[in-house]
Amino acid sequence: MTSTFPTISISTERLVLRPLDEDDVPALAEMMNDEQVGAWTDVPQPYTERGARRWITEYAPAERIAGRGLDLAVTEFLTQRLVGIVQLAKTNWHIRSTEMSYIIAPWARGEGYASEAALATAQWLFGDQKFERIELRTAADNTAAQQVAQKIGCISEGVLRNACIVHHRTEDGTWTDVRTDYIVWSLLPEDLEGADEQLGDTGGFGSYSDWN
Repeated sequence: MTSTFPTISISTERLVLRPLDEDDVPALAEMMNDEQVGAWTDVPQPYTERGARRWITEYAPAERIAGRGLDLAVTEFLTQRLVGIVQLAKTNWHIRSTEMSYIIAPWARGEGYASEAALATAQWLFGDQKFERIELRTAADNTAAQQVAQKIGCISEGVLRNACIVHHRTEDGTWTDVRTDYIVWSLLPEDLEGADEQLGDTGGFGSYSDWN
């Protein structure tokens, strides 16, 4: 029998992580059309509200029900404004392992939201869900995502050479694919000790290899 993640809400001092809702469509589409999201992820550009609605109503529920992962909206506690996304994917329920990715909206970067959301998700996974490993993959030049991984206590395990595609703008304004390396990070339950003290004000965004 396939295991699945529950429908949950995770609260921190400043944030609420919850399931995506159709009311998130405009903010989600706007966030995904950011230049850096286009550079570091495989999110289609331009990203339409139709695509955002399909993700929320079809893709995210199907991933959760099938046990493959979980998509969480990251919102400000006071304003309820969408500040980002945390995604769990490629989940292996036998070894209790999953891959985590994150995106933070341009206007919300630099506030430490990525670290806060990622750490809260990790604490929930290790505590409530009894997971034993979280994996992150960051493009070699994506220093913002790497700083978030370090701040929550991740350990760099090595490099997957030529395993990642990033995107650069050409002179005519179109995107071109550029091959680069992945840095692989892991987080185990014991790595969280002291992670709260390491959190700073750096936002980040992970590379999403299979979002649509």
